Amino acid sequence: MEELISPGIYNLIIFVLAIYVGYHVVWNVTPALHTPLMAVTNAISAIVIVGAMLAAALTVTPLGKSMGTLAVALAAVNVFGGFLVTRRMLEMFKKKAPKGVKEEAPK
Repeated sequence: MEELISPGIYNLIIFVLAIYVGYHVVWNVTPALHTPLMAVTNAISAIVIVGAMLAAALTVTPLGKSMGTLAVALAAVNVFGGFLVTRRMLEMFKKKAPKGVKEEAPK
């Protein structure tokens, strides 16, 4: 018996639902959870880098190698930018020293 709905339609429906759920999850996060969420996003991007390196190494066509290299580069930029944003957000929560008092270097 022939399938009534092609697998591509199922994939498209899942993709659209993932966009919808992802949008609502990201925009409804409270500000206190932004820093932990960024840390998890950095971890996911690091996993993407490993997968992209494996995909680039296992392909035999030049297009596959270049797309894998591009994926590694973009994921690396995402991880680096995520760490910068996380560090900047954590600095916003630090208590500022009163004026005229020098901060001591950590020991």
